[in-house]
Amino acid sequence: MRVIIAILLVSLGITHGFAADWKPEKVVEIVVNTPPGNGPDRTARVMQAILQDKKHIDVPVAVSNKLGGGGVVAYSYLNTRPGDGHTLMIASKALLTNHIAGRGPSYTEFTPVAHLFGEYLVVTVKPDSPIKGGKDLIESVKKNPAGYSFGIATSLGNPNHQAVAVALKAGGLDIKSLKNVVFNAGSASLAAMMGGHVDVVPVTAALGAQLIAQGQVRALAVSAPKRLGGVLADVPTWREQGYDAVVSQWRGVVAPKGTSEAQVAYWERTLKRMTEADEWKQDIEKNFWSAELMSAQQMRQFMDKDNAALKVFLGELGLSK
Repeated sequence: MRVIIAILLVSLGITHGFAADWKPEKVVEIVVNTPPGNGPDRTARVMQAILQDKKHIDVPVAVSNKLGGGGVVAYSYLNTRPGDGHTLMIASKALLTNHIAGRGPSYTEFTPVAHLFGEYLVVTVKPDSPIKGGKDLIESVKKNPAGYSFGIATSLGNPNHQAVAVALKAGGLDIKSLKNVVFNAGSASLAAMMGGHVDVVPVTAALGAQLIAQGQVRALAVSAPKRLGGVLADVPTWREQGYDAVVSQWRGVVAPKGTSEAQVAYWERTLKRMTEADEWKQDIEKNFWSAELMSAQQMRQFMDKDNAALKVFLGELGLSK
């Protein structure tokens, strides 16, 4: 009967009301490309809890960790579900940088759903490091470019790398010649720094705040446009130190190619309700995120602009393919 009604509505040119009636009818899967406990995974599990506990959705929500290839495995899996509104993925700027560097699919192969928030980076050193601040780091590297190494998780060109490289470029350094060591996880890069194998490691603001509170690292700079709060209130921005370097790791939600307008509209409404929950707002504040909800159309425009800028910057790094 539903199919017959749909055909009659289409024949009469009445499609909007029927299309808006879509909602999930089976388990919703949120795909992440990192192990449990990492940033995208934590975001997905907060979403899972709010969507289910607040009854924003009538079906179960599962989180699936698809690891490998810097996200290639997860994105490839997502596009095995064309047109399936029951499968979503937590996306980030790495979707853009990996493709520019020749390591993964284009963002244009997926359906944008919603941009959620931005996340700034903190540049850290060991507590006993002779490097006293961001300006001192840049002046020291100028004097001895080969004498300092940077631990980057998990790929060159990503926001972690940019959080240092943008400032070094602003300081007049040749960012292609810097000594970068790539690690497969942030914990590995930090362990290497603690062991004296690399000198500087950029991390997310949330992780940086935790490590600073525990006395495990010292912060040189934050990649935000203004100082963050809490434990990070004393960490100066790059701009304060004379370098116009603002870098954000954004996170959003994308769906498989072929996802319908009705499915996207459902998720736009549902995710907007999710971001209005106190639990979500508390998580935003706790993790030093910047709430930046955007619609699917706004997210597409945002990604177009960000991708164009990243092509230029990664070209300067010698990473563009």
